[in-house]
Amino acid sequence: MISDSELPKVKYDSGGLVPAVIQDAGTRNVLMLGYMNEEALKKTRMEKRVTFFSRSKQRLWTKGESSGNFLDVIDITWDCDRDTLLIRVQPTGPVCHTGNATCFGESNTRPGFGFLEDVIQDRKKNPRQDSYTNRLLASGINKVAQKVGEEAVELIIEAKDDNNNLFLNEAADLMYHYMVLLALKGYRLDDVERVLRERHA
Repeated sequence: MISDSELPKVKYDSGGLVPAVIQDAGTRNVLMLGYMNEEALKKTRMEKRVTFFSRSKQRLWTKGESSGNFLDVIDITWDCDRDTLLIRVQPTGPVCHTGNATCFGESNTRPGFGFLEDVIQDRKKNPRQDSYTNRLLASGINKVAQKVGEEAVELIIEAKDDNNNLFLNEAADLMYHYMVLLALKGYRLDDVERVLRERHA
């Protein structure tokens, strides 16, 4: 986070503005681009919600002041020249005024297996009666661990054959059940990744 002592080092353009790239702290996707003057940056830091300077309205405006879709600040940093800000946020709803998740028309999902992890975590918080994931979570550690073992054996069996479709489907089943087990234990893939990175540090 940019400190109070660093604020004077931000390089504003001739109009007193600095571009601010808004990035989702969780998905790492770029959500939008806005502009800030010194007052907007100070307000953003103080309130921990993104406030821009509107070039069309010539006033400060807090993102979400009308829609309720605020951008809660996680971190603020700058580029090597200190003339562009990068603000990592947790959005509370769609970012674009069109209703899209981003102002670039892209979905705001996590890359890789992140989308599946988000689904599993959502099922933990918001159980659904028709959800296999919820039935699996409710069955407990022993049952889920057993399922991981069964899926691992099935993957090994398919690995010895030449049916790529069956092999990939068993690999997907194993990955899914493994991620449910992680969630049940209170961990995420990031925790496993951290261990692996520490091994190769």
